[in-house]
Amino acid sequence: MTNLATLLLTSAAAHGERVAVRHDDSTLTYRQLDEASARLAAALRAHGVRPGDRVTMTLPNVPAFPVVYYGILRAGAVAVPMNPLLKEREAAFVLRDSGARVALAHPACADEVAKAAAAAGTTFLTTDAATGSGTDATTGSGTDAATGSGTDPVTESDTDLAPADAGVVDRSDDATAVILYTSGTTGTPKGAELTHRNLLSNTSTTAETLLRLGPDDVLFGGLPLFHAFGQTCAMNTAVAAGATLTLLPRFDPVTALEIMHRDEVSVFLGVPTMYSALLHAERPGDRPAAPPRLRLAVSGGAALPVEVLHGFEKTFGAPVLEGYGLSETSPMAAFNHPDRPRKAGSIGTPVRGVELRLVADDGTVLDPAAQDARDAIGEIAVRGENVMKGYFANPDADALAFRDGWFHTGDLARVDEDGCYFIVDRKKDLIIRSGYNVYPREIEEVLYGHPAIAECAVVGVAHPSHGEEVAAAVVLRPGERATADEIRAYAKEQVAAYKYPRVVTVVAALPKGPTGKILKRELAADWPISEA
Repeated sequence: MTNLATLLLTSAAAHGERVAVRHDDSTLTYRQLDEASARLAAALRAHGVRPGDRVTMTLPNVPAFPVVYYGILRAGAVAVPMNPLLKEREAAFVLRDSGARVALAHPACADEVAKAAAAAGTTFLTTDAATGSGTDATTGSGTDAATGSGTDPVTESDTDLAPADAGVVDRSDDATAVILYTSGTTGTPKGAELTHRNLLSNTSTTAETLLRLGPDDVLFGGLPLFHAFGQTCAMNTAVAAGATLTLLPRFDPVTALEIMHRDEVSVFLGVPTMYSALLHAERPGDRPAAPPRLRLAVSGGAALPVEVLHGFEKTFGAPVLEGYGLSETSPMAAFNHPDRPRKAGSIGTPVRGVELRLVADDGTVLDPAAQDARDAIGEIAVRGENVMKGYFANPDADALAFRDGWFHTGDLARVDEDGCYFIVDRKKDLIIRSGYNVYPREIEEVLYGHPAIAECAVVGVAHPSHGEEVAAAVVLRPGERATADEIRAYAKEQVAAYKYPRVVTVVAALPKGPTGKILKRELAADWPISEA
């Protein structure tokens, strides 16, 4: 049988009374998670959901998330996770674009999704707060926007009429399991169709060969579960291993540290901004920084500054392994494998079942074995069992992304003599100043070496004579002081004259998306130009 939900059935059979999901004092055992997801599947069938139908789900990081996720899958439907922060217009776009039959939302996110469902003509249901305890699947306060019938209760009596089915609907390997909508930073959001085979393969690889998980592991669940990183590498891998996922709905470094100590987290997964925040978080004087069982940390989502990597390892006593991937690649495509030499600043080598190659602007495939191509920069292209089947109902986007059977990522990288890849930057983030290429990540690495800087971001801003100017926004460490002139002079001493940031501004915080990734597009808009 092929269905991503079989991960849950297998672990429920082997580890039924172990805790699968924890949120503070609320827990779900594998048996409870299995039973609750079966009731959710039955409720969806009662509302006309059939195999292949799309069902959107909008929930924060709470135990109800995996209940709904696996319930949708075991019904044979396609899960379409949505960011809980979306407004009506944004949510309505996803509902219409995916052709969703049902929109499920947690009560905390219900208002905007309900309005979006009404606008899109989609049946709307809210998940019940009791779902987290495994006692119910959906609430009795849903509205049926599709029929205009007002209230459409989904109560215990309804689920009794449609008893839970312990099994799952068999799907083909290439059937779509999940549609993940991209953030839309370069245009209209696109829905990446990930198949059951894509996700089963990537989950197995991550759990078994990369994280080497077992039932005694506790994974930190602070990454948004609607996003590929948190969904595959935290939730699905934890379920595959029979491990525990301890959730944090909104990342806060002090709370994160408390959870890591309280629940004895063994594997931390985060994005670079989380690592930086943990390094600078206030800690009680009598508590050691390192959680007692922490054995591994995983970073993804963006390049981790080397200074931050070394600082975290020294403070927390656990190795940080960087990986690389995108929503379109399930997401894991490359990783610093635990049984191979690690290189700081590298995303490692391709994972099992995946190939990477670099492509020059003229379409030439760079051969890392050729002496003149060593360390040359090209766009990463990916091929393998992790790559999506395509963008949902968007052949034009597919034509741009796929060439000769390879998915082109838009990320620039180089590869060394050992086959290790190093991200240089996003292709769209490249700064061209007076005809010279400036890669923001290189300048950011320099700035992170400044003792007063906690976070930074480098972008290109329009300039009348240079075309673009290099600009940097920096956040200082608590209690530290540094002026823009001092930071500019520091960078000028370490990079070529055309590279250092002429425009420097000290800010209280950098704009970030839901995963914690710094939103450079918001920094670049209307930035003041300086000839300093």
